[in-house]
Amino acid sequence: MVRTLGVAVVGFGWMGRVHTQAYARVPHHFPGLSLRPELVAVADEVPGRAEEAAAQYGFAAAHRDWREVAADPRVRAVSIAAPNFLHREIGLAMAEAGKHIWIEKPVGLTAEDARAVSDAVTKAGVQGTVGFNYRGAPAVAAARELIASGEIGTVTHVRIRLFSDYAAHPEGALTWRYERERGGSGVLGDLASHGVDLARFLLGEIEALTADTAIFLPRRARPTGATAGHTRATGGELGPVENEDYVNCLLRFASGARGVLEACRVSVGEQNNYGFEVHGTKGAVFWDFRRMGELGVSRGTSYQDQPVSTVYVGPGDGEYAAFQPGSANSMGYDDLKVIEAHHFLRSIAENTPYGATLADAVHSAAALDAMSRSAEQGTWVSLA
Repeated sequence: MVRTLGVAVVGFGWMGRVHTQAYARVPHHFPGLSLRPELVAVADEVPGRAEEAAAQYGFAAAHRDWREVAADPRVRAVSIAAPNFLHREIGLAMAEAGKHIWIEKPVGLTAEDARAVSDAVTKAGVQGTVGFNYRGAPAVAAARELIASGEIGTVTHVRIRLFSDYAAHPEGALTWRYERERGGSGVLGDLASHGVDLARFLLGEIEALTADTAIFLPRRARPTGATAGHTRATGGELGPVENEDYVNCLLRFASGARGVLEACRVSVGEQNNYGFEVHGTKGAVFWDFRRMGELGVSRGTSYQDQPVSTVYVGPGDGEYAAFQPGSANSMGYDDLKVIEAHHFLRSIAENTPYGATLADAVHSAAALDAMSRSAEQGTWVSLA
């Protein structure tokens, strides 16, 4: 029997749109799911934005204040796609109102914020899914299985990169993303949070780390109006960039493996250059988000001069079969959010967590806090 679940979206910038579109698509790709999302409400503080969303996507109600969503008994589940500094307040309120939450990373500004939301979800007995979308790529799922099977031997080291140019333009507006109080730890929360989640998803717990950070564009112009995404501003009053453009981090895993995690938001010439290279005692596996359906795999008994083969993922890998019938058919970023939506709704339907959870967000946030402390103190920081 299929039941209807009233859902709402809080924050309707780009990510709010992606969540909304994922809700619309999830019944098409996962017809066996016992819940069908119904778009009940949307909230955004920017004048007219919620009304535009309601007209385009069919939400029954549009609000400026997210608190009206928390008070609406028709809403059973909420996507939280608002800025980072609002994650804790909104997450706590929605959980306390008995609503399941699908919240974007990094779940607040600190590990304390993430832990507070996680505790609230547990106390309320609701489900919580977190937007670590890259772990949902079928190729990443295949890589995880390959590593766990021992096909590349014992993992020795990993390199995870997240390079982008979304903040590279010197005219990029000084939005909340660049403020410590509202944006938190800059590229750490934006990109390195995904890197930590991938590291844990593939290799297990991180035991200790040491990090270095930098701000390469120290001043930006303040915007004169509402912003969405990564807009530009010229002629405005210049203000300081307070959080990190770049982080480089050495990792020690509980397994004994070593790692390097590097992330930058001002890398000219790099657009969504996200991926990993995992090396073991018998082989290696490589993944590039921009070639999302491919893995580079080296395995065998040659050790030296051992070749790398390109493997195209297919219906047996992750959730690939819900989107394409055969190997080498392309998937895209939005498909990963459909997978997240499926995990979220399945978690609610079965009262069992699927996909990335608030506990994963707490682990990631703790690693980000440790990176900040390490960069400030110039020391290794234990996560044990």
